[in-house]
Amino acid sequence: MSPVFPMLTVLSMFYYMCLRRRARTATRGEMNSRRAIESNTRALPINVEIVQYAKEVLDFSSHYGSENSMSYTMWNLAGIPNVYPSSGDFTQTAVFRTYGTWWDHCPSARLPFKRTPTSFCSQDYVELAFEEQVYPTAVHILETYHPGAVVRILACSANPYSQNPPAEVRWEILWSEAPTKVNGPQARQFTPCIKQINFPTNLIRLEVNSSLLDYYTELDAVVLHGVKEKPVLSLKTSMIDMTDIDEDEDEEKYGCGMDALNKQFSVVTLREWPTNGYFDKLPYELIQLILSHLTVPDLCRLAQTCKLLYQHCCDPLQYIHLSLQPYWARINDMSLEYLQSRCTLIQWLNLSWTGNRGAISVSGFSRFLKVCGSELVRLELSCGHFLNETCLEVITETCPNLQELNLASCDKIPPQAFNHIAKVGSLKRLILYRTKVEQTALLSILNFCSELQHLSLGSCVMIEDYDLIASMMGAKCKKLRSLDLWRCKNITESGIAELASGCQLLEELDLGWCPTLQSSTGCFANLARKLPNLQKLFLTANRSVCDTDIEELAANCTHLRQLDILGTRMVSPASLRKLLESCKDLSLLDVSFCSQIDNRVVLELNANFPNVFIKKSFTQ
Repeated sequence: MSPVFPMLTVLSMFYYMCLRRRARTATRGEMNSRRAIESNTRALPINVEIVQYAKEVLDFSSHYGSENSMSYTMWNLAGIPNVYPSSGDFTQTAVFRTYGTWWDHCPSARLPFKRTPTSFCSQDYVELAFEEQVYPTAVHILETYHPGAVVRILACSANPYSQNPPAEVRWEILWSEAPTKVNGPQARQFTPCIKQINFPTNLIRLEVNSSLLDYYTELDAVVLHGVKEKPVLSLKTSMIDMTDIDEDEDEEKYGCGMDALNKQFSVVTLREWPTNGYFDKLPYELIQLILSHLTVPDLCRLAQTCKLLYQHCCDPLQYIHLSLQPYWARINDMSLEYLQSRCTLIQWLNLSWTGNRGAISVSGFSRFLKVCGSELVRLELSCGHFLNETCLEVITETCPNLQELNLASCDKIPPQAFNHIAKVGSLKRLILYRTKVEQTALLSILNFCSELQHLSLGSCVMIEDYDLIASMMGAKCKKLRSLDLWRCKNITESGIAELASGCQLLEELDLGWCPTLQSSTGCFANLARKLPNLQKLFLTANRSVCDTDIEELAANCTHLRQLDILGTRMVSPASLRKLLESCKDLSLLDVSFCSQIDNRVVLELNANFPNVFIKKSFTQ
């Protein structure tokens, strides 16, 4: 190989470090003006501490439970503990939808966005309201099973019970840390050392990352300690030397990095540097390549250093893929307005979690898409509670090339609004998890969006006849590769037969908690025979799954990688051995609460098939 390529790599890294240093220099004055002071000791107690449990669950991104039940739902976080200090799998706790990395290794997995700051690793969240506003002194999280998922705790300045909405909503990070592996699934009280903030709060947000867990994390309650009057810092303080910061992690972690984001977006007066240094001598494409490793805030800072780098940082080619989810707390209409000129070529856009509590308006979102939507291929909008029918109409009118649309947990969109999605005939991926989509709209979508490959209808409780939906899928969606029917309440063997006959390319099927499916009808055996490409099959909590079904899977679905048969009473160790011997690629097998599969059997199977993660949950 020619020695030119290693030299180019070294040169690229050198210029990359120079650019980061220059970006720091450009904003050093601003950073020093906000020099942080943290206390080495606790605030001096000047008034009585108030201890309160969460009064209400206001918002969340996902949960394991049903929309019409309390079992395994986020709503269990309101009030006093139900389980703690007991350990184990209990229905009275709050459980998120996923855990581990299994969901990243299945056919429906999505490609990650680049430029996501390393300090942002949150996958799910829940927001809790408390009775009284206090200055927080401690937050206790009661974890009852597989702890360690919480990675961020935030406080909000807005009072959810106030009749007068605030002019400005502020979020402050009380504590943040990368995911860590906790030894053992036992219950614990998690009490991290939190940062002192300068406003009272009764709205706390927990963000979690379950990627390192061996099973679902279960939370029982959250306790907020605080005082009514602003605490006085003790005299023993230490200054954080901002010149020691080499990475932007601390800025992102404590919110400083985005405080002036809108101001940075709108900057027009550039610092007068004598020259552009050696950057004038570099090819335009090489500078673009180096800058592609910077986060959005770094690009905004770097744009203030000189005219050459301003030109590069504002080049629409730097914004082909843009994720604003890590900065959800600070994105508003003004942010979108300033980004418009830079996003005219954008293809992937992630606005998940953004815009809530009035931060993004319908008109602001619409203006942005009318300028920047023509090239959009992927649009992530999960938990976007500002979305309404007008927004969906604008999406379908301004995004003619759209192939992926994520509306997970957008539960404020009215049912009739989903009819507009049928106009986007190019859709290949549609996520409607926990939405209010109705049957008529969904039938229209399936009829006109025949290119669909990935469809999520988990916890869509307003669909009356899933057999009719499955029949339409079998007739129109021949290219379907993954289908999520989690907690579908009324699909029967008839719908499964239509689905299996028409969608024979299916590689992933989630039928977890579908109580109307019975193995005695032959529906699961029929699935195994008709869908030989299956890699993931979830039959969670279906007690009728039996040895015949497992043996059919072993004989026909040899590419199977993930199987969940939690809760069945009719599967024997012998059939599982056949499955494990036949399906060489199997990596996940959940046999929790399978009455014939005890811990002794699990240990034996683990010893004979060490490459398979065999999960056996328990309750004490």
